Order: sequence, then C-alpha cells, then structure tokens
Amino acid sequence: MTSDLGVYAIRFAHREASVRGEHFYGHDPCSEAPFPIDYYVWLITSDEHTVLVDAGFTPATARQRGNRYYLQSPMETIAALGSDAGQVSHLVLSHLHYDHVGHLADFPAASVVLQEAELAFWTSRHAGRGEHARLADPEATASLVRENFTGRVRLVNGEYEVVPGVTVHRVGGHTPGLQVTRVESARGTVVLAADATHFFENIEGDRPYGVVNHLPAMYEAFDTVRALAGPEGVVVPGHDPRVRERFPAVAGLEGMAARIV
Repeated sequence: MTSDLGVYAIRFAHREASVRGEHFYGHDPCSEAPFPIDYYVWLITSDEHTVLVDAGFTPATARQRGNRYYLQSPMETIAALGSDAGQVSHLVLSHLHYDHVGHLADFPAASVVLQEAELAFWTSRHAGRGEHARLADPEATASLVRENFTGRVRLVNGEYEVVPGVTVHRVGGHTPGLQVTRVESARGTVVLAADATHFFENIEGDRPYGVVNHLPAMYEAFDTVRALAGPEGVVVPGHDPRVRERFPAVAGLEGMAARIV
C-alpha cells in the first residue's frame, strides 16, 4: 500500500430531469419517479504522481444535450485542490461515452490509459448505431486514434498498474472495454467503479444499469468490483448524488469535491 495517496470525487455537472426508469435494467415499478444524476471525475494524488480518472464533458456538450447543469470545469476544481491540469501524469479513461472523454485536450501532458477492447469497439461498425451513437463522442474517439500514433495512448488488456498503488481492471458490461480503478493506500482500498455501477443501488441491490452492452458481464462486473474492494474497502459509483452524503466535502468546495480517502 502507498501511504500518501489521496482520492477525490470531483462533481462538475448534474442533471435533475432524470427518472428511475433510465437507470435500472428491466421494469422498475417506480420508473417515472425522479432520480437525479451527478457527473464526476476522480483525482488521485501522491508526492510523485497525479492521476485523473475520466475527463468529463464540456459546457458546450451540456448546452447541446440539454438538462445538464455545469458547475465548473474539472480543471478549475483540480486547481482548487492544489494541483493543475499540467501536473496530471496519467489520464485513465474508464470508457468512451461522451460524459467521460470531453476534456481530453485539457490534459496534454497526461499519458492516456485505455482498454484496447474499448477503443476497438468505438472504431467498429457498431459504434454509430442507435444507443451507441447517442452516447458517443466521435471527436474524442478520433483524437485517441490519432494520438495512439504519437505514443500518448497506452492500450492495455485486463489488469494494468498505472502508478504504484493504482491499478485498472477490465470488467465490461456497460461497454465492451469498461475498466475500473483500484487505489491501495494506507487508509484503505478504494475502487473507483465509474459506470460499472452508476449508483450505490445498482451494486448493493444487484440491479444492472439501464444501458447494457452485455448483461452477464455487468453482473460479473459487480462481482469483480466487490472482490477488488474486499470486505473493508470502499466502492465509489460513477454518478450517484449520495457520494456527497457518504464522503466528506472538501472545505470551500462543498458540492464540487469530496475526499474519499
């Protein structure tokens, strides 16, 4: 374990006009009940490294898609936490949906860590169809393809150590190459689950999310996340407003940053 690792959930946007039926696979008896969603990226800091998990979306995307209220950019909150975008050495992309890749260009010094299966899917013949097309960011995907030729993108398969104490693990389910991030610190194990479980209720109730690439893999992702966390570890879901209830706010950044460990 690495003693000096700190982990922060950075909330940059939210959507209130959201209902339960969007977020649970199959029939939900309260499908029209309001169920707000938050949008996060996650910052991991140590004396040697600054790692960012996911890159959010931009204010322009919030306006284009509607009903998404942008708070402030991840870069501004990172600066308020004592780092800056230029210090981010590694950018882990959990997957390539639009709400996780929008600020790629704002972390130019970061090596991008991505599962090879994820990029392969979003450059396949299926990426532009139906729900996939709605959730895609073609410009971000194209930039990753270009930057793969420069050596900036590290395509991995399965488990990979990003920096000491930080590993990624492919789980799939929501997308073919979805990966989660495990952080091992002296204060405990944290699994940044991203969209392996959007909400605490997904994994705690064994209830898959509504956007599914492969249903058995989504159940297996729950199992993998639980195993990675262990009995004493912490699982942080990708979009749950209750993250702000379960973890303490950073002073001066209430509603925008919570410290996980």
